[in-house]
Amino acid sequence: MVDTIRTKEYADFVGKLREARIEAGLRQIDVAKKLKRTQSYVSRVEVGEQRLDILELKKFAELYKKDLHYFIK
Repeated sequence: MVDTIRTKEYADFVGKLREARIEAGLRQIDVAKKLKRTQSYVSRVEVGEQRLDILELKKFAELYKKDLHYFIK
């Protein structure tokens, strides 16, 4: 099994996730509150330590007002 969390492609993905949050004018703590998660969860996602499934990504995308395709090359 390939460890996809450590690939350049995954690093690009989490970079887009962070970029989208900043473009939305939100802090990690704001996102955490809206998603009913902890700030450390959002931080771990943004540095690639916590994987997202497609349903979680959908929640981030809706919050950031981005299409899912924005996050995938």
